[in-house]
Amino acid sequence: MTDATEVEAQVEGDAVAGSDPGTADDPGVEPGQEQDEVFALRGNVASLTNDLQRLQAEYANYRKRVDRDRQLIADSASYKALVPVIEVLDTIDRAKEHDELDGGFKAVADQLERVVAASGLVRFGAPGDAFDPTLHEALSHLGTDDEVEVTTIKHVAKSGYTMGDRVVRAAQVLVVDPVEG
Repeated sequence: MTDATEVEAQVEGDAVAGSDPGTADDPGVEPGQEQDEVFALRGNVASLTNDLQRLQAEYANYRKRVDRDRQLIADSASYKALVPVIEVLDTIDRAKEHDELDGGFKAVADQLERVVAASGLVRFGAPGDAFDPTLHEALSHLGTDDEVEVTTIKHVAKSGYTMGDRVVRAAQVLVVDPVEG
């Protein structure tokens, strides 16, 4: 049995000589075996790297999906909260048409319109706009008009509303056609 001083001296001697324990100089390791171990370790590293990259991509996709779902839930909640308010806005519009909107009620109506606009509910449909069947519901044709080149909104019965790209309610309109000829 060797003593600790002899082992330390042997290790120091190997370090000075530049030899590495466990190399081909070691009688317990066969030539080529070390190279096979290196290839095996590199294969393991490549496999683990691929697994890590795949997991990172899956996590990034998961985060995107969760963020998209959160936005859809928020949009749906806004939609459900604002759709009933449209009837109130219609009543305000009718009051404006009859000049019955003044004083404190006018201030409240203006504030309500600002709040719903800031929440993403956008009003559309005005006399003179071109008729678009994807946005407007034609209640009636009022005949022809020399001044228009395409079917045009002459009167708005109820304004339409959108939230983002979604049509919440089509504008209900009366239209005029261009004169053919």
